[in-house]
Amino acid sequence: MSPQSSEASALRELKEIIQKQKLEINALKSALNEKQSSITNKSQPHVHGHGAPTQEEDPNLYLSSPFYRIALQRVGWLALFLCSLSLTAVIMNGFEHTLSRQIELAYFVPLLAGHGGNTGGQTVGSVLSAMSSGSVTTQDALQIIKKEAMSGMLVGLLLGSLVGSLAHFVGGISSHVSTVVFCTLPLLSTIAATLASSIPFVCKMVGLDPAIIAAPAMTTFVDVSGLLSYFLIANQIFQWYGLEL
Repeated sequence: MSPQSSEASALRELKEIIQKQKLEINALKSALNEKQSSITNKSQPHVHGHGAPTQEEDPNLYLSSPFYRIALQRVGWLALFLCSLSLTAVIMNGFEHTLSRQIELAYFVPLLAGHGGNTGGQTVGSVLSAMSSGSVTTQDALQIIKKEAMSGMLVGLLLGSLVGSLAHFVGGISSHVSTVVFCTLPLLSTIAATLASSIPFVCKMVGLDPAIIAAPAMTTFVDVSGLLSYFLIANQIFQWYGLEL
């Protein structure tokens, strides 16, 4: 075979290789474009109900909105939830006799309220982040709520065991009050995680902005339900211990 024919053959092979690589690159580009398009479509928020798009649906609107518009959008809901939080005062007043007999119960009211808010805050932040990225939709609500509720229960059991033991053996708190704290934390954590994972989906379904409503609604409901659960559990456990109330 002459040198010229060898060079021509090598050139043809090189052209074929280049052509194959070009086809592969085009196929990869096409697949990548399809994937990006599907992600974009999935992450685009859908408007439920009527009304103008919310700040969550238009991130640029939040950046350009003046402070007074943001305040006016939030103050109505915050006022409503502030009124709802007044129920905690009603609950405290209703169990005033129990508190007067067992003053140690009052020591843990701020702790339980803070824990409920922290648990719910973590959950609602995770759910809102997943919803805004498009990784979950309202169709995934039941799965997410169940998972978060189980997670909250486990967290409550672990922390209840720790706090109850420390309160009794280190802090010198009576055994019956330590038992109340131990029993309340799992229930409180479950309530907080369940409500915090449910409220964003409910807001989305009815066309409200979960970014504005979910966190304060969660805090209000958790504080009221957690405090009520605390005193109801306390009354039951004190009866088991044979204490007069």
